[in-house]
Amino acid sequence: MKIGIGADHNGYELKETLKKFIEESTDHEVVDFGAHSGDAVDYPGVSFNVAEAISEKKIERGVLICGTGLGVAIAANKYPGIRAATAHDTYSAERAQLSNNAQIIALGAQVIGPESAKKVVEAYLNVAWSGGSQRKVDQITDRESQFLDQNFKDAAKSSC
Repeated sequence: MKIGIGADHNGYELKETLKKFIEESTDHEVVDFGAHSGDAVDYPGVSFNVAEAISEKKIERGVLICGTGLGVAIAANKYPGIRAATAHDTYSAERAQLSNNAQIIALGAQVIGPESAKKVVEAYLNVAWSGGSQRKVDQITDRESQFLDQNFKDAAKSSC
């Protein structure tokens, strides 16, 4: 599986730790979307890039990191079709995938330590969507489609 990983400057060190962990302990390929140093980087751009790569099927899942894990998840979730979940424990990480088919897990570098983060990422990557909650995921994607369709229609009307 191809895993995208990205962080802002607050998550840079944890991103590097998790990137190495995934590369050394799994068969997954890791694609690094930055930050590439501790210099200031805004998380929305990194989040959008990972979400877009998933949408375009360039990668299958993503790991995003900022200070809390909240900002990167919120930003990634703005991308149509993306489900990003913040998780700081193994049960939530597993359920993000099993119950919600979350393509992205988000972590907070100021919330979770590196060893716990490794376990959370491992739990997330070691489970596969079973489709057991497909009805619920369909409700989410259907509502998202309704809003996207309406916004497209509204934009078309205003440009006439």
